[in-house]
Amino acid sequence: MKINIYYGGRGLIEDPTLYVMSKITAVLEELRVQVTRYNLYEEKNAISMLPKTLKEADGVILATTVEWMGIGGLMQQFLDACWLYADKDKLSKLYMFPIVIAGTYGERDAELTLIKAWELLGGIPCNGISTYVEDHVDFETNSDYAGIIEKKVEAYYRTIHQKTKILPTSINAIKQNVLQNNTMVMTPQESEQLSMYVSDDTYVKKQKEDIEELTLLFNEMLDNNSEGDGGQDFVKNIKDNFHPLDDFVASYEIQLADVNKTLVVEINNKRLKCYYGEKPDADVIAKTTNVMFNKLVLGRITFQGAFMSGELTAKGNFKTLRSFDQVFQFNIL
Repeated sequence: MKINIYYGGRGLIEDPTLYVMSKITAVLEELRVQVTRYNLYEEKNAISMLPKTLKEADGVILATTVEWMGIGGLMQQFLDACWLYADKDKLSKLYMFPIVIAGTYGERDAELTLIKAWELLGGIPCNGISTYVEDHVDFETNSDYAGIIEKKVEAYYRTIHQKTKILPTSINAIKQNVLQNNTMVMTPQESEQLSMYVSDDTYVKKQKEDIEELTLLFNEMLDNNSEGDGGQDFVKNIKDNFHPLDDFVASYEIQLADVNKTLVVEINNKRLKCYYGEKPDADVIAKTTNVMFNKLVLGRITFQGAFMSGELTAKGNFKTLRSFDQVFQFNIL
């Protein structure tokens, strides 16, 4: 069994949350559980990449300190990253144990925030630990408190080990009917790759500049061609700009929604087949517009760039998606 701890405090030596985490870690390790702790204050620049660490976990402990109000910014950033980039199927099987230690008022509200957030993510919240600590020395030397912590974590271990079921809650209805996520649907692999790009400030800045430039080009094309080049022969463009890669086999289905056409590209080493039709088992299934794809064959945008800007949606093998720009190198016209 593997359990990950995500600590959202500042790491101050007098923070009683550190003591609670150490106590819990000791109990779990006695039960032969592998425990890994991530200090969010040390991972500030890579929080968007942390959801991928949930892959192999059986349980999650979210630990935070209420210093004046709420769960703190670092924990909120981590939960936001889970919403955007985590594998939701994996999250639905993860039991979450909240730890909230307050030096001021608000430990119950903060615990409820963690529980509600985890439910919205699709995970399974468990009974955790929330308490007010006035003097951390008195708290850490109290044997009764230590016993309570041990019993709580032992109950959490049994919950995971027995895969305890919980009764349904209204949050499921809210997720289905109200909280529709309008972001692009991506596979777990694509989400993980995107989280890596997001954590790179230089890449994000460059993408913003590219998006602005593409917006200008798009507006110019609409002004100059109100019909969107509906007669463009994309098959010929693709064949003329084919640059085969050794040992590369892939297939793409590109749906041109505004003209109700589907372009199929099949590559087998140096052999290329390109035609209008359907291929539902393609490695990459993309959806875009005739106008956007015309920009691609004119060399004004890359396949990957269109995907990252949202002008093209795709599902399937993310590595194969990125290889499109290597196999087809369109010259700028």
